[in-house]
Amino acid sequence: MQPCRLAAKQSSAGHPGSEPVHLLPEEERVLAGEYGETRQKMMEILVALGKVFCADRLVPIRSAQVSGASYKTIGEAGLEWLSGLDARVSVPTVLNPVGMDRAAWREMGISSAFARKQEEVIAAYSRLGIRLECTCTPYYIYQTRFGDHIAWSESSAVSYANSVIGARTNREGGPGALASAIIGKTPEYGLHLVGERRPQVHISVEGEGPHEDIAFYGALGYLAGKLAGNRIPFFSGIRPRRDRLKALGAAMAASGAVALYHVDGITPEARIFSYDVTDLENIPVTARDIAALWSDITVDAVALGCPHCSPEELSVIAGLLSGKRVKIPLYVFSARKVIEVSRDAVASIERSGARVYADTCMVVSPAMEQFGAIMVNSGKAFSYVPDMCGAAVRIGTTEECIAVATGSQGA
Repeated sequence: MQPCRLAAKQSSAGHPGSEPVHLLPEEERVLAGEYGETRQKMMEILVALGKVFCADRLVPIRSAQVSGASYKTIGEAGLEWLSGLDARVSVPTVLNPVGMDRAAWREMGISSAFARKQEEVIAAYSRLGIRLECTCTPYYIYQTRFGDHIAWSESSAVSYANSVIGARTNREGGPGALASAIIGKTPEYGLHLVGERRPQVHISVEGEGPHEDIAFYGALGYLAGKLAGNRIPFFSGIRPRRDRLKALGAAMAASGAVALYHVDGITPEARIFSYDVTDLENIPVTARDIAALWSDITVDAVALGCPHCSPEELSVIAGLLSGKRVKIPLYVFSARKVIEVSRDAVASIERSGARVYADTCMVVSPAMEQFGAIMVNSGKAFSYVPDMCGAAVRIGTTEECIAVATGSQGA
């Protein structure tokens, strides 16, 4: 999404490139500082974003999700900025994963120094009224509906909300999402506009593959993100269910900058609107292209749950581990509330010696930095692990990951 100042004078939504954001009288008072310095600063952020992207107005949002939650990623400067804010959020707002399981950080091997700083970050967000769910899958916890305007910032959550639910959100930066959470509104531009949500490239999936496993869709998304860049893709040739859609979108958001995609006959806008993709660039992706991402490098840990596991995924992992013991560390990540409603599956997973953790994930936790090579079933993790964890990465199906972790396939 390019700023309107760099685009043609008239955008596809018909917005002039130089007009200011039109504020309501109440919004003008917030901008003037009548409701406190923090709210004034947050309104300034929203107005600045609106001007850059040619928004006519601000629109009310139903919810927000704020990133920049792990001390590993925001550091001391981010903590200092957060600690200076004095306001409360205006809409239901959840937090992205932090750098540790808040209840089991010692077991994870997190240092006391890091834990102290992480708790300060959590406390700063809590003072703002943000719910400490600490998950990249807020849609498992709170209901979000088709057409809702929201302000979410975690890339995979944004992709799921736009594509699978049909809600409306741009890929917000952490400060922008926080500003929207406090003000309760967001600038109306980009993916908040129906006209900006049309497909821009056609990706046709050809050939047979393991279409039932999320790793196939993660690998497809990893390739598609590189091919699509920041364009909106329209997929044909696949029939994914919800967890597969989650994996597809998360990977595209990580390897590219895809915040919305459509799947022929599957995703809501592809069913509601009649998109003619014959004039779009067509990029074929074959099962052979996807299979080329598989490798057999030796790993010293396996990590699942990027994005956080659903109840169904926890159940599948539990079934695959039934009667087995892990030979190398196996970490499974999920939202705390999902873990709470999946007690039997979690207990079964942990009987194998694997660990299930809440609040954090393999990407944002320093706990994963001790490993030299990590196996995942996620295209998002496949994209992020080398840079964020400093480890080599191997992708495989969930079944292959369990086989490697339990020693029934070469690690």
